[in-house]
Order: sequence, then structure tokens, then C-alpha cells
Amino acid sequence: MNLASIRLITDDTVGLVAFYEGLTGVTATWYTPDFAELVTQRGTLAIGSTRTVGVFAPGSAEPAANRTAIIEFLVDDVDAAHQRLLEVVPENEFVNEPTTLPWGNRSLLLRDPDGTLINLFTPVTDQAKAKFGIA
Repeated sequence: MNLASIRLITDDTVGLVAFYEGLTGVTATWYTPDFAELVTQRGTLAIGSTRTVGVFAPGSAEPAANRTAIIEFLVDDVDAAHQRLLEVVPENEFVNEPTTLPWGNRSLLLRDPDGTLINLFTPVTDQAKAKFGIA
């Protein structure tokens, strides 16, 4: 079994796709007006409209209700990413400043427009770098 993607359901597909395009620098591929994907080297972030929920399982997903999952993006330099995002992400969406965590990642937490928690991180210790194949 392999993880194929993470899908977010939203009432504002265009706005959420634009946010993640700005965050990642990846241009989304739109398959319908209600569904797009941002494909990165390590995984895919799919974004679907609430209208798509009725197609696969009516009532099974609710937009802007996630308080348990964290979407994580490996970045080359989390401090540089933070500086860049200060110009495009409202200040109240940042959860913390870049912080070095005990397991060796330097991490920045923020929220997307629907409130989903995002972790941008850069491995900084030898052990953390090795985990991600970084020399």
C-alpha cells in the first residue's frame, strides 16, 4: 500500500488552490472546476470542492473542520520560507516562529485559509538529514 495523496475539501476551491500554489511554488493541475492537484516530488495535495463530497460519499467530509492532521512540507530553508511567506500570509495565520525541535527539524507552523495546520520544516541535524536523504 502506498499513500497517493492528501485531499482537502473546501467551500473555496479557487482560493485554497491559490494559497497552496503561493505556499509551495507548484502550479496546480485542474481536472474540473471543483478539483485540482498540486504534485510535488514526494506527494500530491488534492483540493476538492464541497460539491465533490456528494459524488463519493454524501455528508462524509466537512470543510474547515480539521483539528487533528498536519500537512508537512520539506523545504530547503525554513527561515527563508518564513521570510517569503510574511509577505503573503496574514500574520494571524502563523502559529509559531521557526523553531528547532528535539528530533532535529527546524519547523514553522501556520494555518491555511480553512484552518488546516501546515508544518514547513528543514532537517538540521545529521540524523534528521539522513532520514530524508539529505547530505
